[in-house]
Amino acid sequence: MQKTRYPALEELLVAVRNCRACEGRLPLGPRPVLQAGATARLLIVGQAPGARVHATGIPWDDRSGERLRAWMGLDRHRFYDPSRVAIIPMGYCYPGRGSGGDLPPRRECAELWLDELLAKLPRIELTLLIGLHAQRHFLGKRRKASLAETVKAWREFAPEYLPLPHPSPRNTPWFRQNPWFEGELLPTLRMRVESLEAGRTC
Repeated sequence: MQKTRYPALEELLVAVRNCRACEGRLPLGPRPVLQAGATARLLIVGQAPGARVHATGIPWDDRSGERLRAWMGLDRHRFYDPSRVAIIPMGYCYPGRGSGGDLPPRRECAELWLDELLAKLPRIELTLLIGLHAQRHFLGKRRKASLAETVKAWREFAPEYLPLPHPSPRNTPWFRQNPWFEGELLPTLRMRVESLEAGRTC
């Protein structure tokens, strides 16, 4: 990949949002959803947009997003400020439904765009890896045997990465069964986010 194809981040984002590489394999058609700004210090890497996010074009615009923002201690204004927060999922378009929920993110997104997007975000200090697909890509062999084990070992990946479970309401039983997540990890997450906010220059 030629990293100079798009000299400016704004040009690259236009190209990504116009991507049609998977057009024939997406049940609702292509609508890449992401946000990024060159000054962002926090990066959120999730899985892929759900049907609601596909409809609105706004990342994390659902109940999972409400929980994620509560975890982080951010209101919508700061969360959706691309100069603060970059949101780049592993798949940018809604992949469709399978028997157990939404299908996995399509690989083409990361293969075509991820490295170039990351290269345009030089100020990222903390990356939240939400879910198995993000953790598999970014942590590689450092990832543990299960998502729960990876999240529980979060200290091993700090300060660059913080692995998280998906904040979906469907995971509520998991949160109840793992009280250490709310008691130990979430306070650290909020502290890191507050620190990034406090160090932000206008």
